[in-house]
Amino acid sequence: MADGMFEGKVALVSGAAKRIGLAIAKRLAAEGAGVVVHANSSRGAAEAGAREIEAAGGRAIPLFGDVTDPGQVEALIASAVEHFGRLDMVVHNAVSPNHGSLAELDFEAWRDGISVILDGAFLLSKFAAPHMENGGGSIVFIGGTTAFTGAASLIRPTGKAGLVGLARALALSLGPQAIRVNVVSPGRIDAPDDPPERIAAYAGNRPVERIPLRRAGAPEDIADAVAAICGSDMRYVTGQTIHATGGFYMG
Repeated sequence: MADGMFEGKVALVSGAAKRIGLAIAKRLAAEGAGVVVHANSSRGAAEAGAREIEAAGGRAIPLFGDVTDPGQVEALIASAVEHFGRLDMVVHNAVSPNHGSLAELDFEAWRDGISVILDGAFLLSKFAAPHMENGGGSIVFIGGTTAFTGAASLIRPTGKAGLVGLARALALSLGPQAIRVNVVSPGRIDAPDDPPERIAAYAGNRPVERIPLRRAGAPEDIADAVAAICGSDMRYVTGQTIHATGGFYMG
């Protein structure tokens, strides 16, 4: 379902080497956008994703950097603009692999995990916004249901909840520049290459029987939501959290 609604536009997707991030990059590219497929550690997968997009007729480049490092994020944004000539959309999907309960986490792991989510969102927004001033733009943070329901593992619920507050603050400050800032919050998402333990954990915490649409989501469902919220049909929507959960969470 690609109609070229982002023809001539440019998007940067952080954490785009696999799963939701890669699906978003592919979806935006299918709609005509030039896409930066960003990764930090998963560089080979990001390169492969960019090649896949180009093989399908899209425009994509892989770029790398630590989203918690101001200098690297500034350079990342500058490289994207230098290559494509503009920047219209930023989707922040990057997360840290660190997780654990209060007893399990040490302070270093806690700070690293929160930093990837929140510092990454701040830095990408800070350095991208000046390039969006002329024609407006769209910033989307990928949240998560545990930000609203809680979870024993601390980092993602805390960081993703912070994204909601940051999106609302940025929506106020960037609105006069016609830059919209929103959150897309996924529920249970199963991907074909997910390890069995991930699928089993999701099935235990969010069984299909508790999802009103009676199925787990796919990365493409989140990609569709991002494409919709970045599109012109939602040009009057900012500061909002869109729950793409199949009805599992309706807050």
